Amino acid sequence: MVAAEAESDSVPLSGNVKNRKSIQEPRFDYYSHELPDIDLSECEFPHVIEIYDFPQEFRTEDLLRIFCSYQKKGFDIKWVDDTHALGVFASPITARDALGTKHTMVKIRPLSQATRAAKAKARACAEFLQPAKERPETSAALARRLVISALGVRSKQSKTEREAELRKLQEARERKRLEAKQREDIWEGRDQSVV
Repeated sequence: MVAAEAESDSVPLSGNVKNRKSIQEPRFDYYSHELPDIDLSECEFPHVIEIYDFPQEFRTEDLLRIFCSYQKKGFDIKWVDDTHALGVFASPITARDALGTKHTMVKIRPLSQATRAAKAKARACAEFLQPAKERPETSAALARRLVISALGVRSKQSKTEREAELRKLQEARERKRLEAKQREDIWEGRDQSVV
């Protein structure tokens, strides 16, 4: 009886197949899919996302390679288990940007939608999940001075090179002071146009 039902439901293999339309419309339109607007402000750590559903063989280098475009902006990985990790970004805006990108090997979601284990890891390591910061500009002037004075030798650096290096350091100090003043003015609600 099953064979008889199968024969009645089956399509003949021979005959006039050209007139027959067998194009099936898709049930879901994956191209128009948009990520839901995720409110990261209500999350405990808005700059942290959960990275999950990747192969157990993945190592830190593999995850860093996937998120390489965010490394200059500040990005770090904290492991939860073999297939879950936390991605720590420099700011919530960068984390939101990362949530908007698609990756073939990993899945990502905000920490507010993460697994219990990931949330527990985030709470346990709260002091290590602070936003990653860029390394400040540095100069070799201090190290050079210390080495030269310790060895008791004269510097081979010309006067113009020393002056240029000193000017660069002064400009960096002034820029840092100005940024701190701007942050304070914004925090205090002072008008920026007056400055």
